[in-house]
Amino acid sequence: MEKDGYVFITGASSGIGESCARKCAAAGFNLILTARREDRLLALKKELESESVSIIVYSMDVTNHSQVESVFKAINDKEIIALINNAGLAQEKCSFEDYKWDDFQKMIDTNITGFLKVAHLAVPSIIKSKGHIVNISSIAGIEAYEGGSVYCASKAFVKMVSKSLRIDLAGTGVRVTDIAPGAVETEFSDVRFKGDTEKAKLTYQGYEPLTPEDIADSVLFCLQAPARMNVEYMLVMPTAQASATRIVKQ
Repeated sequence: MEKDGYVFITGASSGIGESCARKCAAAGFNLILTARREDRLLALKKELESESVSIIVYSMDVTNHSQVESVFKAINDKEIIALINNAGLAQEKCSFEDYKWDDFQKMIDTNITGFLKVAHLAVPSIIKSKGHIVNISSIAGIEAYEGGSVYCASKAFVKMVSKSLRIDLAGTGVRVTDIAPGAVETEFSDVRFKGDTEKAKLTYQGYEPLTPEDIADSVLFCLQAPARMNVEYMLVMPTAQASATRIVKQ
């Protein structure tokens, strides 16, 4: 892939998004980094600019559509060669009837509507550059689990949009990849359990989960594959995990 343009990453202030930014910068890609936490983005920008690449950052909440539109308007003169559509979250883990509506809405607004808004605005530029779209879904998008209802549904949405994009963009030179992580130790569980750190830690105890760097390596592999090669779908899980619910703990 040519590196004169920019890789656009959502959710770049932590976890998988931050690791993708680090790996891409080390590989020589220019970056447009977006996330809600501007202070973290600015600190990351300062650090990654030592890689001699161009780093542009924007504080952007994918659920704020006017904000997303403003960012794309501001970068209208920049060539986007790849989109890593990573921003997403889960809220709580309980039976459907026990969920608060606001938690459902936040997952829908972020994982579905926000994800879709970013993709819709980025695709025209990526078609021009014959670039690459990498969507971060989840094993939850192919296997439902107890307490996961809307989160699982939202990641199934990402999976289906990814496949539809692959079909719609066939012949344009654009590559589309859906990367579905299993258990990755990030701030994901802290966000899901709304700051209950002890509960979040239990998610990863007794086995070795994936790291954000593992997923970033997977993303980079897809980006750097020959133009003739499209990795359409990649499911990446810890060795200890055999399904969404089957994790062998010691």
